[in-house]
Amino acid sequence: QLQLVESGGGLVQPGGSLRLSCAASGFTLNYRSIGWFRQAPGKEREGVSCISSSGGSTTYADSVKGRFTSSRDNAKNTVYLQMNSLKPEDTAVYYCAASRTSYCSGYSIQGYDYWGQGTQVTVSS
Repeated sequence: QLQLVESGGGLVQPGGSLRLSCAASGFTLNYRSIGWFRQAPGKEREGVSCISSSGGSTTYADSVKGRFTSSRDNAKNTVYLQMNSLKPEDTAVYYCAASRTSYCSGYSIQGYDYWGQGTQVTVSS
C-alpha cells in the first residue's frame, strides 16, 4: 500500500515550534520532490514549502519564509517541516505530498501524485 503519513501536529502557543514529519511506505521518496501544503477552515489549500529530492533545493511561501525549514532523510524515507515562531494564522491542517519530479516546480496540486491524510496544527494561547 502506497501512502504518506504526517505526524507531529498539535496545539502550540504563539511563538512556539513544532516539527512535522512525513513518512512514506510502499514506495521511496528518494527521487521525488516533496511539497508541504496547508488548508485553513474556509480557505483553499496553499503551498507552504517544497524540497527537492536531494534536499539541496528548497522553496518557501512568503508567509513562512525565515520561520519554516524543510529537510529530509532519504535513508529513513522521511521529510520534515520545522516550524518556528508560529503565529495564529499558521493554524491549519498540514499535508505533505510527493511530486512526480525530483525538482521543485511550484505548488500546483495536479503536480503531486501522493498525499498524506493531514495533521492539525493549532496556534493559540
